[in-house]
Amino acid sequence: MRQREFIFAARAQQQAQRSSPVVGMLWPGKPTTPITLSMADACREGLRKEGFVEDQNIRTQNRYGDDFEAFRRGADDLVRFNVSVIVAGSTPAILAAKRATTNIPIVGANMADPVADGLVASLARPGGNITGTTFLGPELQPKRLQLLRDVVPGARRIAVLQHPAVYGETTMRNMLESIEEAAKGSGLALQIVSANGPEDFDSAFNALTAAPADALVILPSPMFYVNYRRLVDLAERSRLPTMYVFKEAVEGGGLISYGPDIPDLARLAGKYAAKILNGAKPSDLPVEQPVKFELAINVKTAKALGLTIPQSLLATADEVIE
Repeated sequence: MRQREFIFAARAQQQAQRSSPVVGMLWPGKPTTPITLSMADACREGLRKEGFVEDQNIRTQNRYGDDFEAFRRGADDLVRFNVSVIVAGSTPAILAAKRATTNIPIVGANMADPVADGLVASLARPGGNITGTTFLGPELQPKRLQLLRDVVPGARRIAVLQHPAVYGETTMRNMLESIEEAAKGSGLALQIVSANGPEDFDSAFNALTAAPADALVILPSPMFYVNYRRLVDLAERSRLPTMYVFKEAVEGGGLISYGPDIPDLARLAGKYAAKILNGAKPSDLPVEQPVKFELAINVKTAKALGLTIPQSLLATADEVIE
């Protein structure tokens, strides 16, 4: 009897799993990329906190991409799988999901400027089938430039590394214009350098050191985020004080970063996906903005570069790595 009861219970559990809603996830990077795993785990945590546990009452389908074509294939695949909701972990992934479906709800994690990129009508009332979280791509560039100047007060020529067309034309223009205006007001010269993929990193840093630049600001991009270790290594090799968007770079040896907790935004996206599974409409869920921006500083890296971090800055930092 016990064996038959066990078999019956196992079959019932399998049947329940098969009938559970499926959450499609579309992430930048590869299944083995640490940053990608961190975002995916955070999203699942957000779902769990709302009562949705993988292989119990939900299933997941994960797809990955390094460029828009890969995101397009992944989004099309999730639509064919008829998932209940799609969580897309970057603006390029969200754009691909939007292209693939107007019916399946989409939760965007870590959008740059969803209004300028045409993903939502407004942050308060998204409309359509897309909502999620934004890290406020263009707005924070002047602050990052000022913080870098506080650390490298003698800098006169600042390089800016961008990933062209990773976001919409308006968002890219706003990001560049905001930092250009801030630089002009401070009497700084800017050198804009581009990288379309990791294969361009070496040539980009060769251009930075040939100029030469006194410091570097790296603009937001999911491609830069998942490949941050390469960027940190190149900045160290070039002895270039660098401002990052993400604290993981500073924890890995980069000098300074200022921005939101990106895995936390993925965690919130998981909670939004849970709300949609419970019946909420994406058009009624306001796009969430970060409530806190974290300043991280690596004192060890500063010393290696011959820099002294002002005590006033260390006192306000959220994370100081000695």
